[in-house]
Amino acid sequence: MELSEAYRECERITWSQARNFAYGIRLLPPAKRRGLAVIYAFARRIDDIGDGTLPPEEKIAALEQARQAIATLTAASQDDPVLMALADVERNFPVPMPAFGELIDGCVADVRGTSYQTFDDLLYYCRCVAGSIGRLSLGIFGTGHDPSEAADLADSLGVALQLTNILRDIREDHQNGRVYLPAEDLAKFDCDPATIDRSASPGFTRLVEFEAERARDWYATGWKLLGLLDRRSAACTGAMAGIYRRLLERIAAEPAAVLRGRMSLSGGEKATVAVKALTGRFG
Repeated sequence: MELSEAYRECERITWSQARNFAYGIRLLPPAKRRGLAVIYAFARRIDDIGDGTLPPEEKIAALEQARQAIATLTAASQDDPVLMALADVERNFPVPMPAFGELIDGCVADVRGTSYQTFDDLLYYCRCVAGSIGRLSLGIFGTGHDPSEAADLADSLGVALQLTNILRDIREDHQNGRVYLPAEDLAKFDCDPATIDRSASPGFTRLVEFEAERARDWYATGWKLLGLLDRRSAACTGAMAGIYRRLLERIAAEPAAVLRGRMSLSGGEKATVAVKALTGRFG
């Protein structure tokens, strides 16, 4: 397989499956756009293992195989376009490949049905599954500023995005046997984790509003990352985060809607956020 074909396959995966992120990725110049599409394609592979239909023990084995693939990228099979392209990305960008291991750790926690007693417990999970993607993306974006500051801000933005995902997917996750919201928060608002997807009680509404406000705080911190990036990378990040932040406000305005089905923005709304981000107007 030619390397160009491998990159095209990663872009195909990204454009067909990245329902929100693709709007931002398309704003990057070609080399960075291809590189970030590869990061997404492998992250998607990991997520698909965790969310798939295999028995839990087979999922964990497959996730460990993905972890090993990262450790042996230079020997990646020429028959695997995603690994082939990822090896090339590693050669050409300072991407912190061990961050994929954190994403895998988060997926393993999902497979094992891990629940979270406190927000600090959930925070670690969010940093694994979303902060890791932010730090991987920084390797593609580049930053001329303090790398540790940029990584911390990328982590914060990832936490905000993951909290938004958790609120959006309360119903779907519960049906899959997962409750991500901290047990201490559920108790605070008198919400039973066993029936949280059935009724938008006053307590449920207050719970969603409480978590939305928490997410806003993480967006406020993470948004500072944009000032450390070049214009196109900031536009990419601003578009992706802006779509999620707008979704968060829609959830906060009507908490009961998350129990009726998955909330989302229209394609036109997402495109508007992306265009605004490209012109330097974020949010």
